[in-house]
Amino acid sequence: MVTSTFLVPRVESLASSGIQSIPKEYIRPQEELTSIRDVFEEEKSVEGPQVPTIDLKEMESEDKAVREKCREELVKASKEWGVMHLVNHGIPDDLIDRVKKAGQAFFDLPIEEKERHANDQASGNVQGYGSKLANNASGQLEWEDYFFHLIFPEDKRDLSIWPKTPSDYTEVTSEYARQLRSLASKILSVLSLGLGLEEGRLEKEAGGLEELLLQMKINYYPKCPQPDLALGVEAHSDVSALTFILHNMVPGLQLLYEGKWITAKCVPNSIIMHIGDTVEILSNGKYKSIIHRGLVNKEKVRISWAVFCEPPKEKIILKPLAEIVTEAEPPLFPPRTFAQHIEHKLFRKTQDSLLPRKS
Repeated sequence: MVTSTFLVPRVESLASSGIQSIPKEYIRPQEELTSIRDVFEEEKSVEGPQVPTIDLKEMESEDKAVREKCREELVKASKEWGVMHLVNHGIPDDLIDRVKKAGQAFFDLPIEEKERHANDQASGNVQGYGSKLANNASGQLEWEDYFFHLIFPEDKRDLSIWPKTPSDYTEVTSEYARQLRSLASKILSVLSLGLGLEEGRLEKEAGGLEELLLQMKINYYPKCPQPDLALGVEAHSDVSALTFILHNMVPGLQLLYEGKWITAKCVPNSIIMHIGDTVEILSNGKYKSIIHRGLVNKEKVRISWAVFCEPPKEKIILKPLAEIVTEAEPPLFPPRTFAQHIEHKLFRKTQDSLLPRKS
């Protein structure tokens, strides 16, 4: 069990206190506010581009032509969008329902119960229950609380911080992690073949069976009295190789596609998958790590379950694969460890936050 050395205000507490106006730390800069609209209206829109839906049913078909067609669609979506809804992904619907119920049950606990699992970000212990601390010059905060923990490989987990309530939390989350790990391998194989590489290449470069880490972050976005002023998660791209997301069918995810914010639809029985920076770097930009953010609303709590498939922090040098780099297509990214890549992004973000705001 983890206990925080100081109390961080929880967004859930703020939301349930009856406030009509949100504190200034949660209000986005003026240049962002112009693009934040009602998420329910945005989700209904059928105009313009839509996040692709990829049916994985035939990904391992014995019919070569059928198999190739399925794989080509996955590769195309990864190159053009870097995000997609996966359907017929092979993970049973009832297991996914149990994962969602378990996460929901944890967040339904009183805040003082959840605080027993609080992380201690100041000392570098990020696993557990938390809320974002202001870690940049602007002091900006996001309208969410979360629970973060490593869920695979099993020998690297710290079960002492996992929720004990509900009682089946560990069982269902562990089974979901095992099945998701298998799905990640299949996806990485297809993406490797899509680059003309051996099918195990991308997975090996991202850490392989031993070292690729699956980190789950359950994001809890309380109702917000002024959703047009706040964000649940600010615009970013994921540092992972792949990210898999479940949600409680409340819209909120937006993708920056061709310069416009596109709201992801709520597709039943699907898993949203993002290509992360790690695969973008290894593929020398052929696969896209798309910028995305999370909107909030005043009517419904939104919960999402994001699992980040990440390489080890120090053991691997991330750089475009030699087989892909040519004179005509030189490397777009310098060699860095995963830890250095994260540091580089944080440094750039801090530098950006020091720039004068546009009025």
